[in-house]
This record gives sequence, structure tokens and C-alpha cells, in this order.
Amino acid sequence: MPRRAEWVTYEKDEIEAMITKLAKEGTNSAMIGQVLRDQYGIPDVRKFGVRVARVAQAAQPREVPEDLMNLMTQAVTARKHLDIHRKDAKARHAVDKIESKIRRLVKFYVGKKRLPKDWTYSLERAKILVG
Repeated sequence: MPRRAEWVTYEKDEIEAMITKLAKEGTNSAMIGQVLRDQYGIPDVRKFGVRVARVAQAAQPREVPEDLMNLMTQAVTARKHLDIHRKDAKARHAVDKIESKIRRLVKFYVGKKRLPKDWTYSLERAKILVG
């Protein structure tokens, strides 16, 4: 295991409890990492053998993984832009790239059994999930 910072006085169980608490409050993984770094002085929880996303997922299960939800939010926003600016070729290309990433992630998560086998991406579903 990598060496951890000398100034960190927290143990693995305490860090997992902090992550669980923040996840139940609705904080996303990136923000949890920033809070642990800025408020608690924990530079990297991986030095303790902890993964923020795994602990947060166990504490607050989500229907759709966080990274996939972020990509769907980008796709919905970009599609709204395209509805207004129909001739924006760069935006159209960006939407194609985002949706390609989404399809690849869905395939990955279906293989890892984090999504059901019949789960497919559609813009309508993304609009509903994103809100």
C-alpha cells in the first residue's frame, strides 16, 4: 500500500463514514473528494485503500452511474442548443461524440451488470432522468 501523508490522523473507517455521510446528503463523488481534501486535510483517500465512488454508491445507490448521468446531462444540454441553433456543425459533432461515449459506457455497465441488459440510451429517457 502506498505511503499516506503523515499529518492525516483519520483511520480508514472514519474516512468511509465521512464519505457515507456526504453521499447521503446528495454530494457527488468529485465534491466529496474536494471536501475531504479542503476541510479534513485528506489529500487522497486511495492511500487508505478506499474509493470514493464505491463507498458513495454503496451508501446511496443510484439507478444510473454518476459518470453516465453527467454525460446524459451534457447530451440533453447540447441537444437543447441544437434545437435553437440548427446550423451549428461543431455542436452537432459534439453531440455525436457525447452520445457515442454514452453508448460505450452503457455497453460497459451492462457487461458489469450495473445496468439491466435491456437498458438502452435514448434522448427521451435522458431528458426524464436528468430532469
